[in-house]
Amino acid sequence: MFLGVDGGGTKTAFCLIDSTGTIRARAIAEGAYYFGDNATGGVDHVVRVLAHGVEAVTKDAGITPADIDHAFLGLPGYGEVPGDIAALDAAPGQVLGHGRYATDNDMVCGWAGSLGAVDGINVISGTGSMTYGERQGRGARTGGWSELFSDEGSAYWIAARALNAFSRMSDGRLYEGPLAGRLRRHLGLTTDLEVIDVVLNRWQGHRSEIASLTPLVVEAAESGDTEAAAILTEAGRELALLVDSARRRLGFTHDETVLVSYSGGVFRSAAVLDAFTAALRSGGAGYELRQPLFEPVVGAALYAAKLAGTPIGTDALAALRSSSDITTTEDSDEIA
Repeated sequence: MFLGVDGGGTKTAFCLIDSTGTIRARAIAEGAYYFGDNATGGVDHVVRVLAHGVEAVTKDAGITPADIDHAFLGLPGYGEVPGDIAALDAAPGQVLGHGRYATDNDMVCGWAGSLGAVDGINVISGTGSMTYGERQGRGARTGGWSELFSDEGSAYWIAARALNAFSRMSDGRLYEGPLAGRLRRHLGLTTDLEVIDVVLNRWQGHRSEIASLTPLVVEAAESGDTEAAAILTEAGRELALLVDSARRRLGFTHDETVLVSYSGGVFRSAAVLDAFTAALRSGGAGYELRQPLFEPVVGAALYAAKLAGTPIGTDALAALRSSSDITTTEDSDEIA
């Protein structure tokens, strides 16, 4: 029995699979992001989230944590604070009661799910954004430098630019398109300046709250808002740049065709996906864009089996694929 955990900023997904490729149990818990919005919880917050999810899936499957052969846990923020790595590595052991697990950043879940844990690059765009890829056993990450000065192409990044456009529309520095009205109605503004109170005071600038505005940007673009459409196009291009940088860091040659896939709620937007695809094709490097094979949490479970030295076989993978209701953008950081 193999456990996959895909931690995200807004929710954490748990999945148990067996060696036949059968999903035995699933569960959802709150986000495992342990600083920022959950700063008061620290690593103890991660332990609580893991305890809730592990209890749910083991109870549903009729097993105990001791029956889990191996687990892989992808945690948001892992590796970004060197002093916290040891505590994060130890956290799952407190819940599982054994050491048959591995911990890393949740970006690995997206790669393992989307590409089936083979060489290539996966780009994630949910609340935040980054890429992770592997080539001949070597992994590399690009992006994900935090929402304050990075996370290009993410839901937070899109929403922050939309709020900037709203302020300029309100001032008359930009032509007012459908985006302004949608934000006013959604936020219940009595005056446009009230957006400051909503975002900074009521929301305390929380990344997940701000990121949740991205579907409004998508709707506005579909209604003909040129500023909203430009934001989404730029997001797709930024995500393609992340893939290009990961390609270089991994040492893929110009002649190699690199497998690329994607995960995260931002890719629900056809405008973002189209711009991303066009940018990859226009760059001159060889890419083969694939729809995700599995969602990230299933990828985490598959990676757990691989790390245990008992990878799920081809027939079992085919059975898992045929039985799974997989959307191409499902992820722990959905925006819709």
